[in-house]
Amino acid sequence: MAEGFATSDKSKPYVTNNSVATDRGYKDGLATATCLCGAVQLAFPVEGPGLVNTFVCNCTDCRKLTASMFASNFAIKNEYLRHIRGKENMTQWKNTVTPIRPNTSMTDFFCKTCGTLMYRVSSSFPEVPILRIGSVDDLRLHETKLKPQWEQFTKDRVDWLNGVQIEGIKRVEGNSDTYVLETMS
Repeated sequence: MAEGFATSDKSKPYVTNNSVATDRGYKDGLATATCLCGAVQLAFPVEGPGLVNTFVCNCTDCRKLTASMFASNFAIKNEYLRHIRGKENMTQWKNTVTPIRPNTSMTDFFCKTCGTLMYRVSSSFPEVPILRIGSVDDLRLHETKLKPQWEQFTKDRVDWLNGVQIEGIKRVEGNSDTYVLETMS
């Protein structure tokens, strides 16, 4: 029987069978993110300068978009994001009524087949796509290289959730523009 996720060696990749795609994990030294049906696959670095930052967002957009109470995200500089397959199988929707900040829109990029959200692009930071940590194929990265650095929109967090339990994590009541700009430098 295979060793359990919680007790196994966290220095080794852990890619589960939760997608139709069988070629998940890494491509050309980059980590991959794959939609549920496997039609769309992205590749990206898990270190700088391509990896900008990682964060948990409690904003009402993320809550509605994920059908959950928060979203776990990471941002990549656009020039480092590679579409391995399925770019033509993606559709997009632009939200111009977002509470994130005034006069800002968010464009969401989904798989047309299964509906998995692959990434978002803010009109405020168009060069930095925001991917969902949950779409990353190597689950070890969720708790290592992609572990959140900060939690934003804590003012919108539900009362029964105590927030991210990571020692030293930065917490921001609203949007984290300042922190984003610091981490991009």
